[in-house]
Amino acid sequence: MKKSLLLFFLAGFGLMACGQQNNPVSWSFTAKKTGDKTWELQMKATMLPKWHLYSQTQPEDAIAIPTSFVFSPNPLFTLEGKVKETGKIEKYFDKTLGVSANQYSNSVLFTQVVKLKGNAKTSITGTVEYQTCDDEKCLPPKKVNFKVALN
Repeated sequence: MKKSLLLFFLAGFGLMACGQQNNPVSWSFTAKKTGDKTWELQMKATMLPKWHLYSQTQPEDAIAIPTSFVFSPNPLFTLEGKVKETGKIEKYFDKTLGVSANQYSNSVLFTQVVKLKGNAKTSITGTVEYQTCDDEKCLPPKKVNFKVALN
């Protein structure tokens, strides 16, 4: 019985470690009120050491898939401007492939200004699509759904 239990726990820890390696980016989504009917949606990506997340804008020779956001339509608010990114951008050049990329390590904060049309409580929902790579490999693009209350 003890051997079975030990084997079960070891297998579980192995799966957890494997799962972390296949998901090196974690996301947090929050909203901060900045004015009477104005909110700032904050979408923070945190990467494990040695992993990178690509910027929304890439050089012409890039083969990286840029990070992108899609917001679900909602008649109660409007999006003001484009999603901005704040972090230490790295201009990377791969000598082997002869391509460049704009990327972030450690963390990056994406922000979108949202203006409510009235005093109603609502949520902003959407999807972020991104690709992440380390120095040896890239993972397939991944989509993450989000929902943040504006009230």
